[in-house]
Amino acid sequence: MTTAQTATAQQTLRMALGDYPHTAALKRGEITSDAVALDFAGLTPVYKSFAEMVRHAAYDISEMAIVTYLQARSHGKPLVLMPCVMLGRFQHGTLLYNCARGPLALSDLPGRRVGVRSYTQTTGTWLRGHLQNDYGVDIDRVRWVNFEDAHVLEYRDPPFVERAGADKSLLTMVQDGELDAGIFGAELPDDPRLKSLIPDANAEALRWSARHGVVPLNHMVVVTESLSRTRPDLVREVFAMLKQSKRAAGLPAPGEIDVHPFGLEACRPALRMIIDYAVQQKLIPRSFEVDELFDDTTRALR
Repeated sequence: MTTAQTATAQQTLRMALGDYPHTAALKRGEITSDAVALDFAGLTPVYKSFAEMVRHAAYDISEMAIVTYLQARSHGKPLVLMPCVMLGRFQHGTLLYNCARGPLALSDLPGRRVGVRSYTQTTGTWLRGHLQNDYGVDIDRVRWVNFEDAHVLEYRDPPFVERAGADKSLLTMVQDGELDAGIFGAELPDDPRLKSLIPDANAEALRWSARHGVVPLNHMVVVTESLSRTRPDLVREVFAMLKQSKRAAGLPAPGEIDVHPFGLEACRPALRMIIDYAVQQKLIPRSFEVDELFDDTTRALR
């Protein structure tokens, strides 16, 4: 194909995608296609793009937190899930407290103030699910404090969730004792005083995963219904490019757990669990079957 023919044939798609080892080759332009040219949005951190996608359909394809997608689906947003995980991680070590202020146990949490960026944040949903289902914590008696609205504006936080002041930060409030603990995201703070409230968190996470057959997923990819309906060939092409970029990063490394699974069946166990957690926590009004989250095009992606 000549350069002129390629330029004519290519369809440019606007895409929001985070910077990870497994997206690096794609974002550097090392993974190319005659069918698709990707125009990457520059919003950082990538979660800032989720609200733009949900509220304004700002992109053709976007990374999205799975709880945001479940809420978007609940409120009829014209988005379809693709079975590819952009961010997955174990969550047990994300609940931190300031050990310099004295001991704190999971059983102490009811009645205590615990911060989270947004009550609907996927990390917080996973962590609360662990607390409720594995440790017997009554999460409705915890005094939750958040800092941002949900990406899906139709959702309203429950009355027991408090909003921190605009001048407050999660890290500072935990350090200063205004919060008894906080749920942090991908980048845990570098403060030796802040310890995991779940003892031996890494080992516990591996035991939990072996017991349930689940690796928690945070971010997947969504596509507009219109693009998936009218150009399923382009959706398949982007999925193939994402897979190729993951392979270029050498992931998963030999012997390591794949925290970025591709394909519906590989994602199904974690999706089933996060749906159940979201229903338990009243983040969505009804349960979904996992297959409902996809359409005929994205359900078939392997």
